[in-house]
Amino acid sequence: MPSFTEENYLKAIYHLSDAGSKPVLTNHLAEAMSTKAASATDMVKKLAVKKFISYEKYYGANLTAKGKAEALTVIRKHRLWETFLVQKLGFAWDEVHDVAEQLEHIQSLLLIQKLDEFLNYPKTDPHGDPIPDSKGKLPQQNTIGCDQLKEGRQAVITAVKDSDSSLLKLLDKIGARPGKKIKILAREAYDESMEALLDGQRVFLSKEVSKNLLVTE
Repeated sequence: MPSFTEENYLKAIYHLSDAGSKPVLTNHLAEAMSTKAASATDMVKKLAVKKFISYEKYYGANLTAKGKAEALTVIRKHRLWETFLVQKLGFAWDEVHDVAEQLEHIQSLLLIQKLDEFLNYPKTDPHGDPIPDSKGKLPQQNTIGCDQLKEGRQAVITAVKDSDSSLLKLLDKIGARPGKKIKILAREAYDESMEALLDGQRVFLSKEVSKNLLVTE
């Protein structure tokens, strides 16, 4: 069973590797974990000894099947706790990430099964991120960044890519939540900002905001 810190590293490797599809260099991992490259390298070696990853110097770390399963378990717990905090305890969606970061390390799988059942087996968390099932299978989402939508096209907001609190507060302010319809009216060539209809209301989105909104056409 991985430690608290090892779970955090496995989760980071999963996200940095695009769900395990490419190797992760230790300097990128160190940056994601806000630590020194030497510390990240030491942890990578420990994870390799425990067979959670395969690691080759200069080529990076790859999750093994065992490591990917552990990462998905942590992600599953995190997203279920976020859902619980918003739906049942009245937290705002910009308040739950740090709390869920603590709760995700609870080891009782029975508790997580009961939590999933209590929430009626949600497929996505409050930010629209898919929740892995008990076997680690993720619901399929065919999404693109809102910044890739062409003028005149309409789509439905599916998820928010970044959990940054200030971004979520801004999205709350303009009503950009998963499930809302959005239509691109115009795009500025200078800075790629855009004018859009969001559930019938005219809004203006910067390039940074639009690329963090994931949509389904």
